[in-house]
Amino acid sequence: MSRAAFALAALLAFSWAAQAADLLPLERWRSYQGVSWEAAAPGQAAVPFAQSVNAPIAGLHFDARGGAYVSTPRLLSPAAPATLSRLDTTADGGPARLTAFPSTQGNDVKAPPHLALRNVLGFHVDRRNGWLWALDMGFVAGEAEAPAGAQKVMVFELASGKLLKTIALDGVADRAGSFLNDIAVDERRRVAYVSDSGFRSAPRNQVGLIVVDHASGTARRVLDGHASLQIEPGVKVVSGGSEVWPGNPLLIGVNGIALSPDGQTLYWTVTTGTQAWAVPTAVLRRAGASDAQIAREVRSLGVVGGNTDGIVTDPVGDLYITDVTRGGIVRYSPSTRALALIAANGAVRWPDTPAWHPGGDLVFTASALNQHFDGQVKAGEERYELWRLRPRGQKATRH
Repeated sequence: MSRAAFALAALLAFSWAAQAADLLPLERWRSYQGVSWEAAAPGQAAVPFAQSVNAPIAGLHFDARGGAYVSTPRLLSPAAPATLSRLDTTADGGPARLTAFPSTQGNDVKAPPHLALRNVLGFHVDRRNGWLWALDMGFVAGEAEAPAGAQKVMVFELASGKLLKTIALDGVADRAGSFLNDIAVDERRRVAYVSDSGFRSAPRNQVGLIVVDHASGTARRVLDGHASLQIEPGVKVVSGGSEVWPGNPLLIGVNGIALSPDGQTLYWTVTTGTQAWAVPTAVLRRAGASDAQIAREVRSLGVVGGNTDGIVTDPVGDLYITDVTRGGIVRYSPSTRALALIAANGAVRWPDTPAWHPGGDLVFTASALNQHFDGQVKAGEERYELWRLRPRGQKATRH
């Protein structure tokens, strides 16, 4: 190695060490070997689901009391008893103990497609109204397209599991090409925003945003095919120091989606991309606004620094982004307009959905989803983890 090359390597190593010293610690909060929907006998461990390796925990949200809800999307197999469940976080170790929400029947993949949840990745626990908004992708593993009526948003009462409303999405999403990924909800206005990653139509992803109005029960597609939602040509998705699926690159468009606390700004990121984006929601809610008019108000927040998945805002308006490249969290501050990596840990395997526990911690799922989809995880060796971060250095909360 030349002196110049050696000096550059030393400088980069020093810069990373200095940055790492400033990072906040990430704690592995819960670690599960598979999942279980079986009720455990007193003093006994839960019996793992036979196809746990095909039911990785992806989405995560907490209710006002700290109750956890998770999604296990049916993207690898349709066999899981539920795609949306409550998670018992009092147990750490063994399989994750799940209870189907709203019920096993409400998750029946063989039920009429418009009546039950078939494949949930994104959902939202609405603490203001006491609701849960579930985004149903519609299709399950093995289906070339979603059955008619399967693409939908279902709104449930949290306390009882009662279905309050179903809003059909077939008219604003393609049954063969759409990939209804995530949902952000303006709880005061009762308006939801859905990200369509268009993953199943790659490489020409049928990306778009969908605006869902609870009061009218209608949905409208906007920014259809817009560049800010689309995969960036030449960008590779990297996780754990290696390209994800070399030779068959991962091509996911708009993925994470979140709202500012006042509901006036919508944020999103693109997994096969480099930037974070924002747009005022007023123009999205304006029924007569054209895509060209909306596009003029879209702005880039800058380069994140790694590939991304889920995003969430905190009560003061800062945006938190899971960084799958560096196994950590990036924060965007609207006051400084700066993006910075604030936490990372080499043991984090594909950080997915971040959510706020009412105790103040940021908790996110990490289930090595890229390795599951590539068939690299053997049955019995799956680990589904929850990690937590105290963003502002607050003292530990007991929960």
